[in-house]
Amino acid sequence: METKTIMIQGTASHVGKSVLSSAFCRIFYQDGYKVAPFKSQNMALNSYVTREGGEIGRAQAVQAEAAKIEATVDMNPILLKPQEDTIAQLIIHGKATTQIKAKDYFSEQEIGLKAIKDSLKRLKEEYEVLVIEGAGSPAEVNLRDFDLVNMKVAKLADAPVILVADIDRGGVFADIIGTFELLNEEEKKRIKAIIINKFRGEVGRLKSGIEYIEQETGVPVLGVIPYFDEFKIPEEDAIAEYVQGAKDYEVDIAVITLPHISNFTDFDLLAEEPGVRLRYVKDKFELGNPDVIIIPGTKNTIDDLDYLYQIDFDKEIIKSFEAGTTIVGICGGYQILGSIIKDPDGIESKKQEIKALGLLDIETTIEEEKITSQVEGKLINKQLLEIADSSVKAYEIHMGRTELGEKVKPLFRITKRSQQEVNVSEGACSEGGRVWGTYLHGIFDNQQFRRSFINKLRGEKGLAPLREEKISTEKERKEAYNNLADLVRDNLNMELLYEIIAVKHR
Repeated sequence: METKTIMIQGTASHVGKSVLSSAFCRIFYQDGYKVAPFKSQNMALNSYVTREGGEIGRAQAVQAEAAKIEATVDMNPILLKPQEDTIAQLIIHGKATTQIKAKDYFSEQEIGLKAIKDSLKRLKEEYEVLVIEGAGSPAEVNLRDFDLVNMKVAKLADAPVILVADIDRGGVFADIIGTFELLNEEEKKRIKAIIINKFRGEVGRLKSGIEYIEQETGVPVLGVIPYFDEFKIPEEDAIAEYVQGAKDYEVDIAVITLPHISNFTDFDLLAEEPGVRLRYVKDKFELGNPDVIIIPGTKNTIDDLDYLYQIDFDKEIIKSFEAGTTIVGICGGYQILGSIIKDPDGIESKKQEIKALGLLDIETTIEEEKITSQVEGKLINKQLLEIADSSVKAYEIHMGRTELGEKVKPLFRITKRSQQEVNVSEGACSEGGRVWGTYLHGIFDNQQFRRSFINKLRGEKGLAPLREEKISTEKERKEAYNNLADLVRDNLNMELLYEIIAVKHR
């Protein structure tokens, strides 16, 4: 069959485009179609590494999982990772190309446009349905000439558009009507339906409002999706809640919200463990007395470390360590735990070197080569944990080489990197295991490792270990996608949706 397309656009950022795209991917998969997600251009620090070692937005990896397929770089051909307010790293088809200023990127769009067209062509050759996600709003009149992600992509893909609006934040009628007012006639004709998202209350109360929207726009309201947060489907690039997990907690974990924090989804499953509270803290006044402090990944390690110094957060971290708190660093956070970070070529910062926190005996040099790979390996450091099944799966996204000193030992032995057999050590752990760091994103997604880490913390507090079997992450995700699909099916006019996309309801 000819590939069918549907595009989800929004009246603003964070209206639910990514999650609804995941729902559509699962719905069309359930209906027997070979479906894939697509987002032409993503600006996000939350990224994912494909099997081939390409870097894409994490939202498209989630959507691919909902569609029951392997994520590829064609699902997100352009990824922009902000480093400063006007500078971003440009990633095309999974590979970092250059650092680019916003004004230069807007003036040189042919490369990006070609990447988008090439990816669309390949996906259409392989899949029956493409669920395309837009970004922000299509009504940004100052960006219309530079659009590579909304109406221009809808035209390239010949995709009907569903416009999503968030009623929970207020002003939904102005959002919808205002968006239509700012679109040109050709763009208006592309919008075939409207979804009102995140509604709390009795839908009947919206009847007159829905009638008004349909009368003013000439476009039907496809449905009203109730507010939900129980399915744990991650948003594109926003921390859902700054305090997650158990209210009656026994283990308190604080993640430092760095200015350029990336891949914060590394910690989502920690909040799912019984008795664990996970907090994101912005300054020393919010820190309190956690059992664990995690310094997460960052797109700009040196500037974020400098930020910690400016607000005296470094002193509070060291004070917590001296009081018995476990300190963990992931990727850029791992580099921050060392003695020094060098950037002799100015790849990441104007500073050529900076003194780090000195909690791990390691030195890091920022290098131009960016490592992006899926990895498999084993935990080899018994100072940290002693577990029967020490195998782990994770992924790397970093620019830098870290050398270990005499006072630390490696954490992991990497045995496979991007499908190739290797034998290299990774990470570092202090004597006694109170401070450790690794480049491995997703390490806490490994159930045995995560549970053993929590049980070690519990043991240090005199608490009994968690013994009940936890449902597998894979099964949890399957149920979450299915429940999300059911919710969306129950609240949309599905016959109209199939009519819009021109596919049969199988």
